[in-house]
Amino acid sequence: MTDHADVIYTGGDIVTIDEANPSATALAMRAGRITAVGDRDDLLAAHRGPATRVIDLDGATLLPGFLDPHSHYINSLTVANQVNVFAPPAGPGADVDAIVKSLRAFRDTHHIAPGEMIVAYGYDDTLMPGGRTLHKEDLDIDFPTTPVLVGHVSMHGAVLNSAAMQMFGIDADTVTPAGGVIVRKEGSTEPDGLVMETAFLPIFAAMPKPTQSQEIAWSKAGQMLYAAAGITTAHEGATHAGDVELMYRAAEGGATLIDVVAYPFILELDEVLQRHPAATFGTYHNRVKLGGVKVTLDGSPQGRTAYFTTPYLVDGPDGQHNWCGELGFSQDTVNGWFKQVYDLGLPLDIHANGDAAIDVALAAHEFAAADDLSKDRRTVMVHSQFVRRDQLQRYLEYTIIPSFFTPHTFYFGDAHVRLRGKAQADFLSPMRAAIDLGLRPTNHTDFVVTPLDQMFVVWSAVNRISRGGETVGADQRVTPLEALKAITINAAHQYREADQKGSLEVGKLADLVVLDENPLKVDPATIKDIRVVETIKEGTTVYRA
Repeated sequence: MTDHADVIYTGGDIVTIDEANPSATALAMRAGRITAVGDRDDLLAAHRGPATRVIDLDGATLLPGFLDPHSHYINSLTVANQVNVFAPPAGPGADVDAIVKSLRAFRDTHHIAPGEMIVAYGYDDTLMPGGRTLHKEDLDIDFPTTPVLVGHVSMHGAVLNSAAMQMFGIDADTVTPAGGVIVRKEGSTEPDGLVMETAFLPIFAAMPKPTQSQEIAWSKAGQMLYAAAGITTAHEGATHAGDVELMYRAAEGGATLIDVVAYPFILELDEVLQRHPAATFGTYHNRVKLGGVKVTLDGSPQGRTAYFTTPYLVDGPDGQHNWCGELGFSQDTVNGWFKQVYDLGLPLDIHANGDAAIDVALAAHEFAAADDLSKDRRTVMVHSQFVRRDQLQRYLEYTIIPSFFTPHTFYFGDAHVRLRGKAQADFLSPMRAAIDLGLRPTNHTDFVVTPLDQMFVVWSAVNRISRGGETVGADQRVTPLEALKAITINAAHQYREADQKGSLEVGKLADLVVLDENPLKVDPATIKDIRVVETIKEGTTVYRA
């Protein structure tokens, strides 16, 4: 049997993320797997055959394909049909007028049918000049009959115009559910436009979905957004039962550019289990797998809905004084969720931003895992942005993985200083402290909360610079290699796939990314400017710049 390679890469830096073999001058692959990593001359002599293609990287850098530890893949299917209103530099939404202008431009160029809803994403109320935020009347002027939903940057809510309020049945008589926010006009019960948290959940679930004829094309387009960022394994971070079936249908129809790992939402777990028993989790089918279960405990710190043990320095989103955020569910309910998931033997992803929410999660873990608190269940504390040092220590004791969100240091760092104070903001997503304790953190974009940009994720972890140019927690900076590990080998470990992905080692999948520069060699301040040249999934190029 020949061991001739299909392809040998050489002519550039090769960053393996393999501590036993950190760099190489050539990599060989055959049939979608890595067959050799090492010296160029040795590999060419041993693995080049008559049909082997020798690819010259021409000074570019080869790394393992990036694994996305947490985002919302399902949203990528519709982003191409939505309006980007991120604040600069990620989008045009600098103020209310700019947001409305973007919505008008989308309407005028997309020939929106009467009654068809326009959806935008990325609205950041913390960055509106002079605190002048978006209200339903701002949207009603240009869209009196067209429903408009402007998604909050946290993905935990939206501003709706009057037509959208009517579409979703929200009016002055609508009762705000526990753990929810429906902002009202001052002195009345009339909704002002902003709906968040548990009040937003039924709206999110009822959002228009692609038709079955659109599912495959939209799924491929969404996967290309990930591939363009060098991602070969994407994450779907709170999957509704219907979306699980959509993802499997689209994959069956050929939407298989990259791997997708989905985490069904706890409130729909029983429905998912009817068609996908727990024993089927963890196994890919047409490059889609159910990785575990998702529980959401609080909101977002920038939206002032994250749950803290101490009050925000400003009032709550609906004017609440001494506001700490709130838990949408009782501790007993959360305990029950954890026990159900642990008894099924499934990994658990827990959305928890504020330290009080993390306390609730740790208490639920102690309840559900009482037989063995330290068992490796691949329990992941997603975001963990305002984790305390004592809580990090318990992560270590309980074998809990923190999946941090360092892009917040840039996009919302200035807001966090204003809302939570400098000391707490400086310990935001404390990767340095976690690594020094012996934890193996991952790091994510939470797309569409921030853009899909893995080099920006690395840059934010290494530099921790805010949008306003301030340093947010210099002592929590990590090295470029540590930042890369958070989106490669550590993420592979999070998914129980470290034997197949996350480093360039013989026998692993040939999931690769080519960058135009080496993140370990450039000025750390310029890491965010590195561009993806090519993304390769199991030996096949799925994206080329």
